[in-house]
Amino acid sequence: MRPSRIELREIRLPLREIFEISSGARQNRRVLLLRVESEGAVGWGECVAAEDPGYSYETTETAWHVLTDFLLPPLVGHEMGGPEEILEPVSWVRGHQMARAGIEMAIWDLHAKLLGMPLWEFLGGRGDPVEVGVSVGLQPDDDTLARKVEEYLTQGYARVKIKIKPGRDVAMLSRLRDRFPQTPLMADANSAYTLDDLPLLKELDDLGLMMIEQPLGHEDLLEHSRLQSELKTPICLDESIRSVGDARLALELDSTRVVNIKPGRVGGHASSRAIHDLCREQGIPVWCGGMLESGVGRAHNLALATLPGFSLPGDISASRRYWKEDIVSPEFELEDGRMPLPQDPGIGVEPNLDRIEALTYRVETFGG
Repeated sequence: MRPSRIELREIRLPLREIFEISSGARQNRRVLLLRVESEGAVGWGECVAAEDPGYSYETTETAWHVLTDFLLPPLVGHEMGGPEEILEPVSWVRGHQMARAGIEMAIWDLHAKLLGMPLWEFLGGRGDPVEVGVSVGLQPDDDTLARKVEEYLTQGYARVKIKIKPGRDVAMLSRLRDRFPQTPLMADANSAYTLDDLPLLKELDDLGLMMIEQPLGHEDLLEHSRLQSELKTPICLDESIRSVGDARLALELDSTRVVNIKPGRVGGHASSRAIHDLCREQGIPVWCGGMLESGVGRAHNLALATLPGFSLPGDISASRRYWKEDIVSPEFELEDGRMPLPQDPGIGVEPNLDRIEALTYRVETFGG
């Protein structure tokens, strides 16, 4: 199989509401979509880079630059035996995992369609509906947060992730735990703390949290190891894990006891599977995080989360959690707290071309 035409498109897609984490807030998403053609089939991928470098050094603009100037031109006509081989012509490019993931995941979708298989089956996953959770951004006050959590629990979400930052942490979570004593809760700091905050972070041990996600800096594996030795609550790493090498080092240092695998962050499905396999061998649970994806990225995340090591609910919420109207049909909806799997080949949902065209800000094509 060889790509005959690749299209990179930026769309502007507004979130239903502002989503705030410790490093900032956003409401208007600049989404990069990849569309690849070969042998009469079309594969879709999504680059999850954000508009600013608060989460990663990669942004919408850097991803567009790297994709258009370096990654995509050599891939048109590149012969490959499987999707793992798509990036071989550009293996010299360092980093830029989010840009890589956009095209790599589109090729996985394309291959699955050519084989007539759902992507989750092609990846080696199970066919059962996937248990999912929800991520709740920082709210203006505790009452608003509690109302949000209650609303999502009513909708059937299996676990709730609460964003925290200094000044909005222990007291806020304590009140929430009192209100919802049996609810599976976790906290996500997005690197908002340092080891100087150890006394405060140790107070979280009393709240029965599933995990504390990325409490320290995104490159602080040694510091996370020291923190984990002081906490009963498992530390989950997110931003720190960009490759299977990062995961291997983090596990060796005991920097993490849970890993959040976001395919868009780690370079795509091949890297995600390698991290999954490593963690499964060592008895480390993994789950699939979200990056405010459209339905295209959400479909890829759902397919990945069917692998057997994904034993914790992921951030694969319903489409209407984030968007007034998604760009795929059918949109993703919960059924009894789980996300049903599409059964059609590839990602199993159909991008709405008219809506995508109406939202398009710029397009660049290669080949064809």
